[in-house]
Amino acid sequence: MHRTEIALGMAGGILLFFTVQGYDIMPVIFFIALIGGFILLAKARPGHKSFAAPVNNTQSGVLINFDDIGGQEIAKNELREALEFIKDIKRLNQLGIRPLKGILLSGPPGTGKTLLAKAAAQFTDSAFLSAGGSEFVEMYVGVGAQRIRQLFQQARQQARAAKKESAVIFIDEIEVLGGKRGQANSNLEYDQTLNELLVQLDGLTNSDDIRILVVAATNRIDILDPALLRPGRFDRQVRVDLPDKNGRLHILKLHTRNKPLAGEVDLETIAADTFGFSGAHLESVANEAAIMALRENRTELSDIHFRNAIEKVIMGEKLDRLPNNSEKKRIAVHEAGHAILSELSQPGSVASVNIASRSNALGYVRQTQAEDIYLYPSDYLKEKIAVALAGAVAEEITFGNRSTGAASDFKAAVGYTKQMIYGGMSKLGIVSPDDLPQELLHQTITAILREIELTVGQTLNRRKNLLAAFSRLLLEKECVSGSEFRRLLAQASAPLP
Repeated sequence: MHRTEIALGMAGGILLFFTVQGYDIMPVIFFIALIGGFILLAKARPGHKSFAAPVNNTQSGVLINFDDIGGQEIAKNELREALEFIKDIKRLNQLGIRPLKGILLSGPPGTGKTLLAKAAAQFTDSAFLSAGGSEFVEMYVGVGAQRIRQLFQQARQQARAAKKESAVIFIDEIEVLGGKRGQANSNLEYDQTLNELLVQLDGLTNSDDIRILVVAATNRIDILDPALLRPGRFDRQVRVDLPDKNGRLHILKLHTRNKPLAGEVDLETIAADTFGFSGAHLESVANEAAIMALRENRTELSDIHFRNAIEKVIMGEKLDRLPNNSEKKRIAVHEAGHAILSELSQPGSVASVNIASRSNALGYVRQTQAEDIYLYPSDYLKEKIAVALAGAVAEEITFGNRSTGAASDFKAAVGYTKQMIYGGMSKLGIVSPDDLPQELLHQTITAILREIELTVGQTLNRRKNLLAAFSRLLLEKECVSGSEFRRLLAQASAPLP
């Protein structure tokens, strides 16, 4: 018999004896249960089991390398340069270069930060271990620090087991454990966890048998503790931004290489229509297009599948709610106003106009642009304000009143107006946003909006026939493509300016 079974048997016999003798054994049972609970908690502590499992550096059975990641050429080049130091350890020692200990990837969600970390592990032929920042945070003081120690220990063990000389540790959402210290006075667990990470980073040297590189990702670099970002810890900060047009085209090619495309599908046009999309968005577009083709029992993905997939990713699935006839007519007029002003200000900017309800939108105009824009001059912002106000103005011209459907448009218009003011493009000149009186800010915003609203009203009044014709077309077809809308504009009596 096992010792545990013998001990339990003896304890049970002793308790039974005292019970027969008339003793109250409940305090003893409570004390034994309390000790047993502490033993179970101790066994459940992170030192007894792995919480950050090794991650296979594959996706669909294929090793991930930098060529499999599109749209991040600058980030990839900077990351490759940093990783070269890890690969050539002999040259590193010859030149007296200390190893890079950490690389911080910062940027919006879905831009490929995790894929870059996996590609870094493949590039350096390293073991790869991944963990999320939230896995280190517990209510019990000391648990997070112990998990940090365990993570580095696991990385070394995994590398030795795989007979590799280096390991890459990827920590996603590092802002959870790496936030500025002293923010949580009631609980020092966050600070202790960060302190342990700093200690582990400081302990990495060239003489280690297993070289460890920490790659972390965040989209809130502004809240990270300065001690974490100083040289000698996270030596490189790599910005992973949203892809430009060429990057989006590369990503689309990667995600459609295993999908049969119809001859009319032009990935370059789709890349131009998806300004502001991340790599995750583009992957979802390709996947949704394939799902739509499957629903229709098609053997190829056509252009219409991609168009519908883009709208679904942006706005969500179509809803069952159906506006009544008068509401639908108002929605058509509203969206027609947006589309007309958009095309007049930037020819070719309308990708599609839809009055089918999706998510919280009863209708919408999907806009695109020929080239990615990163600097916004005052004329561009005024055009964006005009497009935002055009829906409500079109309603007032047609029905003599406005509706609550323009609330989000007005919010967007005010946002563009504030950009003009804070950028020194208003009559106020250069201003300090923090010192600008609210009353003066309100008056300036109102003046800019009224001036642009008056111009929009004049423009749409001159094109009442076009507004009415396009509204009827929307009511008839529900969704009109940008090319079809431009053909209607070309036939209209009022030519484009």
